[in-house]
Amino acid sequence: MTKEKEAELKEQVIETIKTIYDPEIPVNLYDLGLIYDIQFEVLDNYTHCLIDMTLTSPGCSVADSLVDQVRHYTNSIDEIDEAHVNLVFDPPWDTSRIGEEGKDLLAVNGTII
Repeated sequence: MTKEKEAELKEQVIETIKTIYDPEIPVNLYDLGLIYDIQFEVLDNYTHCLIDMTLTSPGCSVADSLVDQVRHYTNSIDEIDEAHVNLVFDPPWDTSRIGEEGKDLLAVNGTII
């Protein structure tokens, strides 16, 4: 996969993940800073998307649902044959990971960070 194609595919994955929202915080998972890494691996013309993500809390009651949504939505991208989501807690998530768009969304909803 060329670097250009990888960058385009990564942007598609990001835009797809931006449609998944934390049920308790009115911000999508990407802008909330829960996606740590997105990589691709091509084996025998089969494209795997490898995603490292975390949760706002290790005890998150919807952890399985969020991981499943990220996997399912990423698998819906035509160029990706299989998505793998690795749930990590190191480094732990904190509010400093929220991106500018996420901070703007929180501010619009009355939450100041």
